[in-house]
Amino acid sequence: MAPPDRPERVVRHCVPDRIYHWTMAAAVLTLLGTGFLPILGWKFEWVITHWIAGVVLAALVAFHIVRASFWLDFWSMVPGFEDVRSGWHAVGQAFGRKGPVPLLPGKYSLLQKLYHLVVAVVVLALVATGLLMLLKIDTPLWRRNPYWFSDHSWGVVYAIHDLGAMSVITLLMAHVYFALRPEKLWMSRSMIYGWISRTDYRTHHDPARWPVAVSERAQPKGG
Repeated sequence: MAPPDRPERVVRHCVPDRIYHWTMAAAVLTLLGTGFLPILGWKFEWVITHWIAGVVLAALVAFHIVRASFWLDFWSMVPGFEDVRSGWHAVGQAFGRKGPVPLLPGKYSLLQKLYHLVVAVVVLALVATGLLMLLKIDTPLWRRNPYWFSDHSWGVVYAIHDLGAMSVITLLMAHVYFALRPEKLWMSRSMIYGWISRTDYRTHHDPARWPVAVSERAQPKGG
């Protein structure tokens, strides 16, 4: 068993965050399926499933914002000066330029932070326009009122929503591709089990930039 100051397992994603991640994945896939399959010729009653999944996604996003703001380290996902400088060194190293060795990241790398930023902008745009589009359908909770906006304004809303949906497909493909790469599986597994090994923690992260508190250490089997 590892000594107390060197845990065999390091918690990376708590249970609520994993539930949020996989529920959001289900909601997004449902929205993409109900949004694009009818365009491809699959005929089925998709509107009800689509708006329900959209409301679920909106609730999940609201939950994540509140949790990240009050219970998680909000700034851990915001790119900082050290991230940018280290990323610049990594680019130079990739092109064979001599210079300082890139620093190990904290909990999240610069690319992960930039990816998260793009996803946040796209998903927020989708949620905002999707909620507005709910005004055009009848549900058990409200009656439709499509006259809130002019035809031109509705056109802008639909254009933003459709562009965001197309962007999500690209972002999802990139996410799945990198998640399944062999050298990234250690990280992908943490979204299932919640933890990474001590070896991966020391190899891929800078303990000074991501210090692991005692409460964040997962107990090893039998310990």
